[in-house]
Amino acid sequence: MKAMILAAGRGERMGSLTSKSPKPLIQVNGVSLIERNIKHISEAGIKDIVININWLGDQILEALGTGERLGVKITYMDERKELLGTGGGILNSLSILGENPFWLVNADVFSSYKIDIRKTLHKDSFGHLILVPNPKHNSRGDFFLEKGKIRYTEGLKPYTYSGISLLSDKLFKKYNKKIFPLEPLLVEASLSSKLTGELFNGLWIDVGTQERLNKAENLTLSKETSS
Repeated sequence: MKAMILAAGRGERMGSLTSKSPKPLIQVNGVSLIERNIKHISEAGIKDIVININWLGDQILEALGTGERLGVKITYMDERKELLGTGGGILNSLSILGENPFWLVNADVFSSYKIDIRKTLHKDSFGHLILVPNPKHNSRGDFFLEKGKIRYTEGLKPYTYSGISLLSDKLFKKYNKKIFPLEPLLVEASLSSKLTGELFNGLWIDVGTQERLNKAENLTLSKETSS
């Protein structure tokens, strides 16, 4: 099994923090967001990781290298000349990811969710999404979860897509665009009952602003102090 980390975003909401450094390299108490996610992926038993890069991607290349220091093998998909979007970036990486289901993790996710490589997809499923209760910054939500199936309707929804999922290449097979976001594909698949999901109530922060970064740092410090 392989995994992909989406690390090509600009992170403009972080202000000056990402003007000279890519958001995946922002540190939470001394450890970058992307290294924390690589560690979680590696601890699950996945050693082959694809990472797409764009904004200041050379810094990510320099910081992570081949992945050997972190006990993994990293393949980079270079989008520095053309940003493909979250969906286009994955589609562009399928030749490396292969035909088996792969785990997808957003580089700016700070979470205690444990990836389980024993998890599988039904033959007709396009993916399995990890959902969380709506955070303040996404109060309208993304999806419903009913008996393990992801549902979508217009209006308020109780759960937010965490940025962590197990996906099948079938989600992208009929897509012929080059640059596009992932979210519309997930909505379309949910309307066709092609997505399963689970609710995670543990530690999860989408580190998209300075305020949320501060929250992640405070939680880490509290955990370290209590231990």
